[in-house]
Amino acid sequence: MKLFDVYPVNDIVIDKAAGSNVWDDKGTEYLDLYGGHAVISVGHTHPHYVKRLTDQLHKVGFYSNSVKMPLQEELAALLGKVSGKTDYQLFLCNSGAEANENALKLASFYNGKKKVIAFRKAFHGRTSLAVAATDNPKIVAPVNETENIVFLPWEDEAALEAAFKQHEVSSVIIEGIQGVGGINVASESFLRKIRSLCDAHNAVFIADSVQCGYGRSGKFFSHDFAGVDADIYSMAKGMGNGFPIGGIIISPKFKAVHGMLGTTFGGNHLACAAALAVLEVIESEKLIDNAASIGAYLMEELRKFSQVKEVRGRGLMIGIEMPEELAHVRKNLLGVHKIFTGEAKPNVIRLLPSLALTKAHADQFLEAFRKEVK
Repeated sequence: MKLFDVYPVNDIVIDKAAGSNVWDDKGTEYLDLYGGHAVISVGHTHPHYVKRLTDQLHKVGFYSNSVKMPLQEELAALLGKVSGKTDYQLFLCNSGAEANENALKLASFYNGKKKVIAFRKAFHGRTSLAVAATDNPKIVAPVNETENIVFLPWEDEAALEAAFKQHEVSSVIIEGIQGVGGINVASESFLRKIRSLCDAHNAVFIADSVQCGYGRSGKFFSHDFAGVDADIYSMAKGMGNGFPIGGIIISPKFKAVHGMLGTTFGGNHLACAAALAVLEVIESEKLIDNAASIGAYLMEELRKFSQVKEVRGRGLMIGIEMPEELAHVRKNLLGVHKIFTGEAKPNVIRLLPSLALTKAHADQFLEAFRKEVK
């Protein structure tokens, strides 16, 4: 049997990892500014994370949600404390797509409406409704197509107001910072407009925080910069530092009904141990503050390069838009300088490192970048 070939891959086998570095099977060291697509939040193989998982595995690795799990309650309490959303409710699942799927479904249960507003360049996942709300027809199969998604231009308040007049809107789903779309930051005024329109029309504000949440922006949720609360926040990626876990936190106005949502693997013992370890490290090592300060330093330095078209982002979620003649830079960062980065089409280099990234590592990247653009 062969693998189903759906991923373009680098010819690199990662054999070992620690902090912000990885090593291949030949012993070559790399600086990881990609974090496995914004997943590595507290650093590879963090000792506390490893111990939390190992200790839990020696006790019980898995049982279903048919029994009480104190770890889930412990996770909900700590997540409420660190995020500041203490009065919200937690539903656990396994991935970002699943989190968004459940958020959209819960919104429709809540108000009985069907229409979902999403935005151009959005990416919300690959499951049925999440992919329908993703602005990429190439990954939307015919069976996923639905008339219930309304795509609007990014940051167009007039179009948003018109859509609410035209449709019975169930929910608005928006990334606080678009990831796959090229690191586009939602303005505070636009997020506040969504909040006010959802309030006026009994619609649900869904803050997709799968990639831009969990401290990456310099606040726990990037939407928090707008000073308003969403009704549902979806999470995954950095939530488990590599262990598959996702979730939604749900405002107090939603009433739970048995059977409304469900999952086999979501919130299992190991997943909760991983997520608890992540929050404990974020809190004890002040990684949200670190993301804000190191991210600000990187963006300030990157904006000094006249060759760069634009630098966008917040915290350690940074997009560097390159001109066509410098489209090779990302490839050389990996091939020549042994630095992993991400990309967004056509020519945006994405930086999504561990929130524990040091200034020394930031300088290592800047020096390599300087050599390439000059």
